[in-house]
Amino acid sequence: MLCLSFPFFEMALSGSFATALDVWKQRNFAWYMGGAAVSLFGMWAQRVALFWLAWELTESEFWLGLIAFADLFPTVVITPLAGALADRVNRLNMARISQAAAGLQAFVLAWMVFTGKLTEPEDIWWLFALSLYLGVAMAFATAARLSVVPNLMEPRHVPAALANDAAIYNSARVVGPMIAAAMIARWDAGTAFLLNGFCFTFFVVCLLFARMLHHERDHRTGNILSQTLDGIRYASAHAGIGPLLVVLTAVAVGVKPFLEFLPALSDKLFNAGVEGFAMLAAAGGAGAVTAAVWLAFRGRIDGLSGITLAALVVGAGGVIVMCATPFLWLGLIGAFFAGAAVTVSGTGTQTLMQHAVEGAMRGRVMALYGMLHRGAPAVGALAIGAAAEIIGIRIAVSAAAVVLCLLALMWIFSRRRTMTQALEKAP
Repeated sequence: MLCLSFPFFEMALSGSFATALDVWKQRNFAWYMGGAAVSLFGMWAQRVALFWLAWELTESEFWLGLIAFADLFPTVVITPLAGALADRVNRLNMARISQAAAGLQAFVLAWMVFTGKLTEPEDIWWLFALSLYLGVAMAFATAARLSVVPNLMEPRHVPAALANDAAIYNSARVVGPMIAAAMIARWDAGTAFLLNGFCFTFFVVCLLFARMLHHERDHRTGNILSQTLDGIRYASAHAGIGPLLVVLTAVAVGVKPFLEFLPALSDKLFNAGVEGFAMLAAAGGAGAVTAAVWLAFRGRIDGLSGITLAALVVGAGGVIVMCATPFLWLGLIGAFFAGAAVTVSGTGTQTLMQHAVEGAMRGRVMALYGMLHRGAPAVGALAIGAAAEIIGIRIAVSAAAVVLCLLALMWIFSRRRTMTQALEKAP
């Protein structure tokens, strides 16, 4: 908020830097993003603690994949319906309720750790059940979050807002694992869960102060299911959004699941334990932050389609480098580029879709984005985890990234010009 108090400094900034910061003058976005930022740090601390606890209980790559599946797969089933709901109700109220429900899970996890109810291998089923519950809550939260952000500000601020959102999200990916590693080493995973519960509470309070500048409710008749199908038909028929969803799927299924297997890679490939796990997660987060900050400074739509497609190559290459040798420093470099590619793909896709979609369809179409970006990695994690038990973690993770990204590039090549025009020239 420095630019509000010291206009001189804003004049001294480059145009791109000023554009990146100008969105914070939007009061409602500032309330929303301020609360979300705190919540994201807690969420990433919990995520690292949860997967490390799952690994300690089972030492099984399959269970890591299954926990990721429980957390993420409800997004695939529920988010499209939640998107139709977001087009019918107050999106901000929907965000408040779903975030409060997610915070409850964190407090329950903390209580179970503190009371010694998560100590035996068979207790992994509690982690599975609570991860499934969180996945359901986050399916509604994802649909609300993706559709409400453009309603909090003037349209010209949306690209910078989404890039700022990504920068903060991925900064949390760097700091959150460090917080979790410190808490696990000093106390136990329960402290990270408790921290996340309070962070969710703070976010809900901030949401109470935010207001939507405009609504985009769909007043057409029909039930939730028929409107959900309308959204799917609209997205698949769109010359830009349809192909873009294919690119997003390749990255979400083939590249993004590497994050869930960092505990196994750290332990088996690099022999680095929880410290190596935190370093790999932080390196992936650092790459993501770098990419997000660059996109925020860039702050424009033109050329973004080509950049998003290039993320397919960078993501697959990063995963290969990470898994190539037992040297941790090389693994950190690979994780950095893989993390950057995931962010460029995710943020670029979201920005282009927000730019091209019809307002009344925003909730449903962006719910498809959320379904793939958050839910599709569950499918990839489950498949990679099962394959890793047979062919090894290095080959399973690398093969998924290379095969899916290559297939997507081959499919999209002949459609790239039509896709670019539909996405970047849309009103």
